Amino acid sequence: MNHNDFQNKNLSLLGFGTMRLQVDSDGKIDEAQVREMTTYAITHGVNYFDTAYPYHNGESEHVIGRVLKEYPRESYYLATKYPGHQISSTGYNPAEIFEDQLKKCGVEYIDFYLLHNVYEKSMEVYTDPQWGIIDYFKEQKRLGRIRHLGFSCKIFDKTHSLNYFSKYDLL
Repeated sequence: MNHNDFQNKNLSLLGFGTMRLQVDSDGKIDEAQVREMTTYAITHGVNYFDTAYPYHNGESEHVIGRVLKEYPRESYYLATKYPGHQISSTGYNPAEIFEDQLKKCGVEYIDFYLLHNVYEKSMEVYTDPQWGIIDYFKEQKRLGRIRHLGFSCKIFDKTHSLNYFSKYDLL
């Protein structure tokens, strides 16, 4: 497995994504298969694992958290995401969601925390002072509970300036 240096971290070029895990006829994630795939991935040098709050209706974080518990925390990097593109009219409490994510993943810190899907008009939500989302996550980074803070996107909206994102660790 090839690796690349990212801010003194030796990250595998291939990551293990958990958005589309195998499910049984009831829609439940096949945890035994995830365990087997994770063992294979780690054995072959993969050390970056990606999940998100909404994946598999929130179960992805539980499953990957339980599976990764079998490995030393310093042997892998965990990425998860805040679901700002799913903010309702009443909003989400970033602290409540983040604490839930730490608990579900079974960790005390997240290596790579991303504000999810900036192209789906969520930048307005992320930067709206009424929610305090970015400020909250910057504070969690300052406290060491987030190691790297950034954004995820599938399609970069050219109306957003790259200068805005340059203040963060990753896009």
